[in-house]
Amino acid sequence: MINRIEGFFSYPRARALATFFAALLLCTPALPASSIDPANTPAISKRPKICLVLSGGGARGAAHVGVIKVLEEYRIPIDCIAGTSMGALVGGAYASGASVAEMEDIMRSVSSELLFKETPPRQELSIRRKMDDNSSFIGPEIGVGNKGLGFAKGIVSGVQLQSVLRRLAKLKGYYNFDKLPIPFRAVATDLVTGKAVVFKEGDIANVMRASMSVPGAVAPAEFGGMMLVDGMLTSNLPVDAARGMKADIIIAVNVGTPLLKREQLNGIFGVTGQMLSILTEQNVQASIASLKPDDILIAPELEDFSTSDFDRLQDIAPPGEAAARKLVARLSALSLPPAEYAALRKRQSVYETLAENTVDEIRFENLRQVNPISVRSIMDTKAGQPVQQEVLDQDLRRIYGLGNFENVNYRFLEEPGRRVLAIEAVEKSWGMDTLRFGLGMSSDFKSDSFFNLLGSYRRYWLNSLGGEWRTDMQIGRSSGLTTEFYQPLNPEGSFFVAPHAGITTREQYVYQGDNRIASYFNKESLLGLDVGTVFRHYGELRFGVQRGTLDTHLDTGPTNLMPPLQDISRGAYTTRLVLDQMDNLRFPRSGWRSGLGIYNSASSLGADQPYTKWDGDASTAFSIDGHTFQLSGKVGGTLGSNMLPAYDQFQWGGFLQQSGYATGQLLGQSMKFGRLMYYNRIMKGTLLEGAYGGISLEAGQVDKPLISGNPTGLLKSASLFIGVDSPIGPAYLGYGRAMDGNSSFYFYLGKPF
Repeated sequence: MINRIEGFFSYPRARALATFFAALLLCTPALPASSIDPANTPAISKRPKICLVLSGGGARGAAHVGVIKVLEEYRIPIDCIAGTSMGALVGGAYASGASVAEMEDIMRSVSSELLFKETPPRQELSIRRKMDDNSSFIGPEIGVGNKGLGFAKGIVSGVQLQSVLRRLAKLKGYYNFDKLPIPFRAVATDLVTGKAVVFKEGDIANVMRASMSVPGAVAPAEFGGMMLVDGMLTSNLPVDAARGMKADIIIAVNVGTPLLKREQLNGIFGVTGQMLSILTEQNVQASIASLKPDDILIAPELEDFSTSDFDRLQDIAPPGEAAARKLVARLSALSLPPAEYAALRKRQSVYETLAENTVDEIRFENLRQVNPISVRSIMDTKAGQPVQQEVLDQDLRRIYGLGNFENVNYRFLEEPGRRVLAIEAVEKSWGMDTLRFGLGMSSDFKSDSFFNLLGSYRRYWLNSLGGEWRTDMQIGRSSGLTTEFYQPLNPEGSFFVAPHAGITTREQYVYQGDNRIASYFNKESLLGLDVGTVFRHYGELRFGVQRGTLDTHLDTGPTNLMPPLQDISRGAYTTRLVLDQMDNLRFPRSGWRSGLGIYNSASSLGADQPYTKWDGDASTAFSIDGHTFQLSGKVGGTLGSNMLPAYDQFQWGGFLQQSGYATGQLLGQSMKFGRLMYYNRIMKGTLLEGAYGGISLEAGQVDKPLISGNPTGLLKSASLFIGVDSPIGPAYLGYGRAMDGNSSFYFYLGKPF
């Protein structure tokens, strides 16, 4: 525009006209300032329509906020916005009425964990899902359906991401984007046709989520039969979308998707990411080439930041501000007078919030197998009560945490005389059957090295009450095949019945001092029935009865350790109480958990060796800043005068279980153990928890040992360790030493305690 004006005044007749009007103005008496009302005085010439175009670029898109901050400082009017991916996020928030200060506040609270950790807080998971943490599962679950194996369409579903987007979008519900405070467009890519999709209407948060669904990382969004992914693939700098909004001048901000250097292309993920960056860079360069002389391109210098630096958003915004200031000379030519700009921003800052109105009904749409009564029972949002955004977002995460859905969203329906909250919970496309695998390993770098391979097949929602059939197979130090049919007795799942069966084998080692002197081979077949009740997400109480047989024989060792019976009939009444409110079972930072069990081997059920064994455990954790303290204890013994048989005595010892001793070195009739553990995060991960360094102080006692002469007094030990929350489970490298001189190094993959 400036170039056009300069061109106009280069003509002689135009210069003469300008001189004439200037002389006329000088000869005219000045009018009082109050007599001019800009709001009621028609403009002699209409100012150009300015459109802000914001590119995608992952976390680098935080620089857009810095650019907008400078545009506001110099009173540059923004009449429309077009954005892709992170540009759609920032642009949609600003277009719907969010201020720069509000966006900066949200950026301060955003982290990789907040965006991509989709399960609800562990305390809110059902007790059955919590119990999975006791197994060393690795990797995602695999769907088993009529069409073969099925996999998730992304590393994350976008449920948690969408809750953050709803905080950014100040307008809730379905809108024509031309009616927003600032007209807006967002660009996504149709994964089926490969074409760009420009959104002109919709729910802003949903549209943002579709525009930034990075293929492979975030599951595609479903809209009107289309499967949508990140708009970066087709139009990462959506200049064309801005032209479609009749923009006269475009201010384009390109935060870029930089190509990796050769030395960084060292794996499949690097190569895949490079391909996406190449596709993106090609369409960006085409968009830049389409810019006109009057348009302005801002390219922040972001070499120190990657697209995944979501933990550094506060640091990424300032380079955007610096880049905009370098072009202040050109930007200032577009500036409005203070009063006119203030009036414009006042109009553009009008926004709505989610009205905390009551809803008359909570409706679940398109559920085929999952019982809506069961899902509704875990929601804190209730019909007839005010709807609060934060509570509703927590409900959605809790529903997703059930493990039965690919995605969970919501919308409000205004029906005659009633308001409906419609929960759009999309059941897994492959069905309700899943397969998971696990791996556990341990070594004391001496004589003991163990491993366990685990496979688990589950069938969910076999009936309207949520019947679940689980079958587990394990190979390793402990091997076996177990199965359980878990049948809730009401839709809320408060009561259940669970028949179960299994065949397991395990080796049991016997020590005298530090020397392994014998080993037993135990094979058990079991059939049982449990009934119980669930205390919502706090825990469960089970009562059971079981029958079976045990084949135990001495594998190696002296003949005086030969068991008196080898083929043993077993029958018992069982009780098990589990309470769990720990925030994380790998490296907890807060919470508590406890358990109590009773095993009554009864002659009335055919048991050859009657006895009663009990055990209990408790653990609590708390943190002060980055420092975590965990206090744990375990006790066990017998009730009555009957002694425990060798195959069912308490076996203890090993890493964090009387460190310094070999795994299972201590074997006796009763035990007491306490541990104080301290750890601190020494390295923070992006999507994982990171690495920890810690120490433990331990004291315990195992009385009436099977082998006379083994220690019975109070044993004291300590350990040092480094723990890593790795993609294949928690891994520990530690050193333990006991007061009596026993010591050992340890390696564990999987949960060691």
